[in-house]
Amino acid sequence: MSELSAPAVPDSENTRRLLALALGSVGVVYGDIGTSPLYALREALRPVAGNGVTEAEIIGVISLMIWSLTIIVTIKYVLFLLRADNQGEGGTLSLLALLMKTANGHAPILFFMGVAGAALFVGDAMITPALSVLSAVEGLKLVTPALSDYVIPIAVLILLALFAVQSKGTGAVSKFFGPITLVWFLSMGVAGLMHIADDLSIFTALNPLYAVSFLFGEGYVGIVVLGAVFLTVTGAEALYADLGHFGRRPIQLAWFSVVFPALTLNYLGQGAFVLKNPAAISDPFFLMFPKWALLPMVVLATAATIIASQAVITGAFSLTRQAIHLGFLPRMAIFHTSETQTGQIYLPNVNTLLMFGVIVLVFVFGSSESLATAYGISVTGAMLVTSCLAFEFLRARWNWSAAGAAVALLPLFLLELVFLGANMLKVHDGGYVPIMIAATFTVIMWTWRRGTGILQAKTRRIDVPLASFIKSVERESEHAPVTVPGTAMFLTSDPESTPAALLHNIKHNHVLHQQNFILTIRTANTPKIPKEQRVSVRQLSERFALLEMKFGFMETQNVSQALGLFRKSGIKFDIMSTSFYLGRRKLVPDAESGMPHWQDRLFIALANAAIDPSDYFRLPTNRVVELGSHVII
Repeated sequence: MSELSAPAVPDSENTRRLLALALGSVGVVYGDIGTSPLYALREALRPVAGNGVTEAEIIGVISLMIWSLTIIVTIKYVLFLLRADNQGEGGTLSLLALLMKTANGHAPILFFMGVAGAALFVGDAMITPALSVLSAVEGLKLVTPALSDYVIPIAVLILLALFAVQSKGTGAVSKFFGPITLVWFLSMGVAGLMHIADDLSIFTALNPLYAVSFLFGEGYVGIVVLGAVFLTVTGAEALYADLGHFGRRPIQLAWFSVVFPALTLNYLGQGAFVLKNPAAISDPFFLMFPKWALLPMVVLATAATIIASQAVITGAFSLTRQAIHLGFLPRMAIFHTSETQTGQIYLPNVNTLLMFGVIVLVFVFGSSESLATAYGISVTGAMLVTSCLAFEFLRARWNWSAAGAAVALLPLFLLELVFLGANMLKVHDGGYVPIMIAATFTVIMWTWRRGTGILQAKTRRIDVPLASFIKSVERESEHAPVTVPGTAMFLTSDPESTPAALLHNIKHNHVLHQQNFILTIRTANTPKIPKEQRVSVRQLSERFALLEMKFGFMETQNVSQALGLFRKSGIKFDIMSTSFYLGRRKLVPDAESGMPHWQDRLFIALANAAIDPSDYFRLPTNRVVELGSHVII
């Protein structure tokens, strides 16, 4: 009897763990897409509301919304892209890192697509908090018009508080994210279900032919409406980026059991409500609720939008860390806010930049209606980039033929291209904002990547080969440097060349330590590296050894912690008698460089803004020696 019942324990534990992760994903993964009903239908009906909205138009718009959720979110992201993972990690840069392993002549194309997708995500991370919080707080105007003048101040205070608590970490708060967002989805679903009976003809919106006939029947106006309909699928990219935090099965379970049904019911309910009460077109979401429930729903909506904003901000932190480790951005300060969850990080520079951008957007646009025009371009652009990378994934990783991959993805690509075209019509009304943000970050990442490549090439031409250097210093002669006790560790990016700090140390101090390690730190195109593969050692001579550390692009590059692994490889040293030598370069612009003068200046500014290597690599602060040199770039 006991033998028969034993397997039930791990099964029940796995089930509880799956449900817990699914609940967590409801709050973090689906926070953004879950707040779209606040404004999506209102903005989609606005272009056709001039002469009164007809039944066919309402049903057509609802049909477009439901089928956009089905095709883009359900099919592309939930069923397909969640399987296109890099050792369990998702997101544009994670997918790019995976594809770069097998890229040949088209590596530059993949690089620029990945950088553009990452830059577009940053634009989304600025617009989403401003739009979501504004749309929720604007519900106060329906509670009492006297609060209309306080919408912007309240929204700004909420956003400032949100960014202020980022340094504390999301660990404690995230425990409440899932339950609050679950209540939000259930409330939306119940509200929609209660109003579907207002006009049962709304069920015809489930027929995709109504969506197609609306687009062809409305002409140019239909394309404009399509740009607003896209608001229903915002947050899909965050869904893919958060794959590593929760896993594929919990995210899929949450979508099919809670999120998709609640969104569908709410949009159907809003459509039926507007069919019965055409005046409700001004704000169909909040007007669905009775007066006694209005204030609680405004509070719940505000909480949901804060959670949605938190998810996007956290995603921006994770994406920036990936970009730094992959060499797309200079090193920045990264703080871990949890002792157990490595994904919970805080980047003060990114937090300040996002806060400044979000507050500016709130004051410049002033309302969710105006800000909605700026939304969509960044998300559709990022989705198109992901579709292009997905084509390469099918071809290179799943071994599909180019023709087969094209046939599978072409309908989805064309649909997203139509969405992008519809959103581009809003460029003059505010759509230029995400384009400017994305263009700025693309130039920054391209400049850093290009500048570091030129810098490495220039220094390599004047470097001294490490093998010949070791032979020269170990040769018995009267000019040989004096040997001093202790260990010296020299950090370098090129293990074949002699570190500049080592050359300067001998030139100025005329000494050589008894034991010398040349340490190279590598970032792999995988999220994590197993501890047994973290370090490797190659003895070069009696006094010199080449050490290498490998980290995944999702890991913190803690050198002090990883040094302990070398002892298991037979390397003996005392960290308290070890000196860490770093080379500090002062960059000087050169008119004959491979970059234009403005790009030289930008690269130097980025390099000067980078965090000190000793802090970034977690070196013992009282054991670090820095030796400087001038480099013309």
